[in-house]
Amino acid sequence: MRYPKFYDDVETITLYDPLSEVLGSFEKGIIEFCYLNSVQSAGHSCPTVAGAYLMTLKALQALYPDTMPVRGAIHVAFAQADNEGVSGVIANVISNITGATERTGFKGLGGKFARHSLMAFHQNISASARFTRTDTQQSVDVFYDPSSVQADGDISQMQSLMGRALQGDAEAIQSFGVMWQSRVKKILIDNINNEEVIKSVEI
Repeated sequence: MRYPKFYDDVETITLYDPLSEVLGSFEKGIIEFCYLNSVQSAGHSCPTVAGAYLMTLKALQALYPDTMPVRGAIHVAFAQADNEGVSGVIANVISNITGATERTGFKGLGGKFARHSLMAFHQNISASARFTRTDTQQSVDVFYDPSSVQADGDISQMQSLMGRALQGDAEAIQSFGVMWQSRVKKILIDNINNEEVIKSVEI
């Protein structure tokens, strides 16, 4: 499987999953997610998928500064409805990493490890997403705005290539893909600590 090599340079997310430990899925319940995992799950790499990954990374760093994040113990809230804009795409990426779901998640084992009811939409928040630890109720708002990050090349060139790519032009598909991923790389690598792009605020 071939993919842009910068995926391997994106900071990984490591969590402790008590359910995985009990079921023997991962030694000591430790799971590591990388950006490639999110791309595989979503089926594509774009600023939205990149943003969802970064929001999760930043939120978990803020909520668990000295300990490993606990998968299945994090509630995630969104201002938008689940079918509005790209909120569904973002939610799927975050769910894959944190285990949080609204209704469809695991119902639990012996009264423990439930993953449903850990995600809510259409909430009264101004952030891109709000992450809350279920053990301490500590919350962090995460704001994501990639509008200041542009791809290599000018917008008109990118629009032209996209139009040709959508018509099946093989050369345009190749060139457009490279240009598209150049923006994703800038978001994930070059602007990972740029608070104009991604910022977490404890509340």
